[in-house]
Amino acid sequence: MAREFQRGHKAKIGDLTAGTDLYVGVQIAGPGLTFDISCFGLDADERLSDDRYFIFFNQPTSPEESIQLLGAQAGDSESFRVTLDKIPPHIQKLSFTAALDGAGQVSQIGPGYLRIVAGGEEVARYSFTGSEFSTERAVMLGDFYLKDVWRFAAVGQGFDGGLEALLKNFGGEVAEEAEAQPEPPATAQGVPGFAPPSGPAAPAPSFGVPAAAPAPQPAPEFGPPQGAPQEAPPAAPQPPQPTAPQVHSAPTLAAPLAPPAGPVPPPGVPGQQPPAPYGQPAPGQDPYGPPQPAPGGYPGQQAPQAPPYGQPAPPPGGYGAPQGQPAPYGQPGQQPPGAPYGGGQAPAVPQGGGPGLGVVLDKYKEGPTGQRWTPQNSRLIRVDLGIDGQPVLARQGSMVLYQGKVDFGYKGAGFRGRIVGNATGQEMQLMRCTGQGQVFFAENSAHVHPIELQGDAICVSAEAVLAFDESLQHEVRRIEGHGIPGGALFTMQFQGTGTLVVKTQGTPVVLPVTPTTFADANAIVAWSAASQVIISSQVSLRRHAYPGHSGETVNLQFRGAPGNFIVVQPYEV
Repeated sequence: MAREFQRGHKAKIGDLTAGTDLYVGVQIAGPGLTFDISCFGLDADERLSDDRYFIFFNQPTSPEESIQLLGAQAGDSESFRVTLDKIPPHIQKLSFTAALDGAGQVSQIGPGYLRIVAGGEEVARYSFTGSEFSTERAVMLGDFYLKDVWRFAAVGQGFDGGLEALLKNFGGEVAEEAEAQPEPPATAQGVPGFAPPSGPAAPAPSFGVPAAAPAPQPAPEFGPPQGAPQEAPPAAPQPPQPTAPQVHSAPTLAAPLAPPAGPVPPPGVPGQQPPAPYGQPAPGQDPYGPPQPAPGGYPGQQAPQAPPYGQPAPPPGGYGAPQGQPAPYGQPGQQPPGAPYGGGQAPAVPQGGGPGLGVVLDKYKEGPTGQRWTPQNSRLIRVDLGIDGQPVLARQGSMVLYQGKVDFGYKGAGFRGRIVGNATGQEMQLMRCTGQGQVFFAENSAHVHPIELQGDAICVSAEAVLAFDESLQHEVRRIEGHGIPGGALFTMQFQGTGTLVVKTQGTPVVLPVTPTTFADANAIVAWSAASQVIISSQVSLRRHAYPGHSGETVNLQFRGAPGNFIVVQPYEV
């Protein structure tokens, strides 16, 4: 019986099947929608560093054939063959994606799935519907990733943009595709042993295109020309159509293109007298210098003889404009070539030349991963509450954004907890986050660091805790002070399985514990729970007898076996 996965669920592939020759089938469809279903082979940094492992319809297999595109079969819209023990070491993740080819949104799809079949038996299935998405044009369905062993994660993460945007997100480059005939499709072969059991093809879903006689479809933009190539008649170039760009026909962009500017004929060339741009002296007039088109001017208009209605005439020589002529609205006055800008208004940006708002903000987009905890940048972290249903405890007021249906409740420490917290200085004011959605945490632009515990323990100052999984156990731990009568310090100890998010002021440093490791008690953030910690005091009667001191009177000394560590921030609390 196949194991059912929900979005965000993970499992070791060894727990699903002992086989390594796997069949991955994808079913996704919608009325009038066409999808490009692909597999990205990514490195340890989740980048497409080797484009030979981008498996799609035009590159159906990896070099050693560890990943193969099989086509539609057994009721699946697309299928792959993945041989895990043949994947090279530099490929650490396989991301299976579906991107719209043409107009539409992922929210228009019907029920779909990604399934894993081993030895002819389905062992895992992740089901999804269009109601889980909104305006996205692509979706990352599931991942095979290597973490000690190969594992599977049901991602279900929508992604703005199509296949081109996915390719750029993974660090790939969009190259122009040569017009060449693709290889003929492979002839039908017997169903391999790793595929689903043979049987009648599954009926077309009710949300799909009716199963009628296939009408001839126009060739897609990325396909080869139909029939013998005909010489195109000489005609004026047509303006680009406002259709969504396809990854297979988009040009390679290395940087934002410069604004299109027509050639300006040099002055004095016989037979070339184009109309003067708006705000420039007409031919025959005596300008201050060679005629130069003002940025954003409108060609084809003569220089006005009088200022526009409601506009005062500029003073002679004011703002660098020619005397007696107003500069175009919103544009700086005319200046000689090479002269520095001397006006009080910044020169206008040429229209249509710079990158759009979406391009500028693209690097700040939400990180699309299927992990429960995902750092968005060095100061912001996101948790997905829908991955395993486990609530999250976080510092009160640390939520800066959330998506979905999330409830925030007060998390009290109880009467005993409040007494201990007040007495030790390790009281944490927490809130409990539950529901379905994503929550973003940050506090005062501090750096955030997720620490995943797998049954081990770590000591952290309560002041440095931002958020953690409710499954983690935490308690106040006492640090004995030798040489300080009645003296002691306290810290919080976290233990169990889950993630703890620690915040620091600035970038911290992690050091191994040695017999001579000392740290300022006000700068220490965390340390391994197996370390032995004692308070080291440099206070003495002799030093106290003289005025002044170094300011470094109480430090923490750490001892422990190799493998223990401390975390120190460049800031004293």
